[in-house]
Amino acid sequence: MSLEGKWPQMSGQPEQPRRSRGEAPKAPRCEEEPTAANDTGRPGASALMERVLAPANLKVALARVRKNKGSPGGDGMSVEDLPGYLREHWKRLRSELLAGTFQPQPVRRAEIPKPGGGKRQLGIPTVLDRFIQQGLLQVLQPDIDPGFSAHSFGFRPGRSAHDAVRQAQRLVQDGLRWVVDVDLEKFFDRVNHDILMGKLAKRIDDIRVLGLIRRYRSAGIFAQGMVSERYEGTPQGGPLSPLRANVLLDEVDKELERRGHQFVRYADDCNVYVRSRRAGRRVRGLLTKLYGRLKLRVNEAKSAVAPAIRRKLLGYSFWVGPGGKVNRRVAPKAMAAMKERVRGITRRNGGRSIEGLITELRTYLPGWKEYFRLADTPNVFRKLDEWIRHRLRAVLLKQWKRGRTIYRELRARGVSERSARIVAANARRWWKNSAMYLHAALPNRYFDGLGLPRLGA
Repeated sequence: MSLEGKWPQMSGQPEQPRRSRGEAPKAPRCEEEPTAANDTGRPGASALMERVLAPANLKVALARVRKNKGSPGGDGMSVEDLPGYLREHWKRLRSELLAGTFQPQPVRRAEIPKPGGGKRQLGIPTVLDRFIQQGLLQVLQPDIDPGFSAHSFGFRPGRSAHDAVRQAQRLVQDGLRWVVDVDLEKFFDRVNHDILMGKLAKRIDDIRVLGLIRRYRSAGIFAQGMVSERYEGTPQGGPLSPLRANVLLDEVDKELERRGHQFVRYADDCNVYVRSRRAGRRVRGLLTKLYGRLKLRVNEAKSAVAPAIRRKLLGYSFWVGPGGKVNRRVAPKAMAAMKERVRGITRRNGGRSIEGLITELRTYLPGWKEYFRLADTPNVFRKLDEWIRHRLRAVLLKQWKRGRTIYRELRARGVSERSARIVAANARRWWKNSAMYLHAALPNRYFDGLGLPRLGA
C-alpha cells in the first residue's frame, strides 16, 4: 500500500532505503526543529528517539497499524482517521516526543473469552498510541531481541508457536518425558513497573524513550466512561506488550540456561522438560523462587509436574506412536473449543441459509487448519470433516421442516421413494436422519461445490 501524501514530509533530507525487514535506517537530522539529540542524560547516549522518528520507520509503522486494523481506543479515533490526524498534528507530536513531554492516552478496557472459560482483559490503546508504539518496537526489537534466550519463542522475529512445539517434541523424544508446566497468575496484570523499567534501562540508553515507555506502562484505564490509574500490570494489546514481557522474563530464561535445563517459553507460558518427577519438583520450586523475585505469582491450580503427554503446549499435546515415536496432536481442550465454535456457527435455530453458514465456516476453518497443520492425526481431521458435514445436513433437514417438503427435496435429489418416505416420516429427528439417507441426496461433492473447506484434505 502506497503511503505517499499521507502526511507532511518529516525531514528535509531524502529517505534512505531500509536495509532489511523491521530495520529502520539511521535517521537524518531534521532541520524543522531542535532534536535534543544529545539531551539523553548520559554521556555518549545514542539518539534512539531520532531513529524512532525517522520518516522511513514511521511510514512502515503507519502501514502496519493500518494493516492490523483493530477497533478504536478511548478517544474513538479509527485507523482510517489516523493519516489525516497526523497530517494536521504531526509537527506538534514530534516536538513533544523529542522533548519527552508526549503523554499517552488511557487504554480502553475490553474483554475477550478465554478458550478454557472466563474472560481475558485487554487494554486497547488509541490508534495514535499504537502507531507510536509500533515505531518504537521496530527500532527496539532489532537491538534487544538478539540477546534473548534461544529457548524463547514468543513474538520474536523468525520464531513462531510452531517452532516452540517442534522444540518441545524433540525434547520429549530425547527422553525428557516429564514436564514442569508453570502458569503465571494474571501475568499481564501483575507486572511490576519498577522491576520492568530497571531491566529496560540496562538495554536502552535514551531517557526520552525510557520515559515514554514508562508513561505507556502507567497510562490509565478507560472503562464505563471513567479513567482509573494503574500502578502495576502492562496492557495486553499494544504493540510493545510482548517485547516488554520478553525483557522481564529473560532473567528467568538465563538462569534456567545457566543451570543446564531444557525448556520452551512462549510469552508467559514456560515448560521445562526433565527426566523424572523428582527432578521436576526441584525445578518447580526453583521457578517459583525466580518468578517471586520478579513479584510474579505461580498459579498453583493450573501448574503441574506431570508426564509430558498429559499436558498441552500452545494448543498441542503429544502422543507416543509405534516404535516410541513422539507425535503431535490437537490438545483435547483446543479440540473442544473448535467444536464449540463450529456448533455455534451451524446451530439449527439461526434461520440462515446453508451458503451463509459455509461462508462463515470459510472465515474460521482455514486459519484453524493452518495453525494445527503440525498435528500427526490425519484420520482425526477426516472425522472432523464428516462431523461438520453431518451438522450441515441436519441444518438443511430442519429448514425443509415438514415431511412433505423433505420427501419432495429428497426425491428431486435422486433419493429412492422408499428412502425418502423413511426420512420424511421422521421429519423432526434431524441429527439421526442426517446420518442416514441424506448422504445420497447431499454428498460430499455438494458441500465441496459450495466451498466448504476440508480439514483432512
